[in-house]
Amino acid sequence: MIQYKDFVPRQVTSTRKGLFGGSTTTEFETVDDAVAAANAWLASAGVKVLNVETVVLPNVWEEHEGGTADGSLFASGSGATWHQVVRCWYVTP
Repeated sequence: MIQYKDFVPRQVTSTRKGLFGGSTTTEFETVDDAVAAANAWLASAGVKVLNVETVVLPNVWEEHEGGTADGSLFASGSGATWHQVVRCWYVTP
């Protein structure tokens, strides 16, 4: 059976700036961190890898979105936050 697993850089910090907290700065892990997580999972999962790809998706961490499995992610204007995701396609034993 063909399946996939996504490795998304996780949010590591979120700070409000300004007198009344008007702006928010959010930082995420790097793509290298996602690759390291994928390598660790692949080393222990015992699956046959079909393909590994980088997918770029908008707003995967927004509360109104369903993450990387959401079939319709919203992106509009400069408010969109894009994330590089490592996707591993594999076959289960």
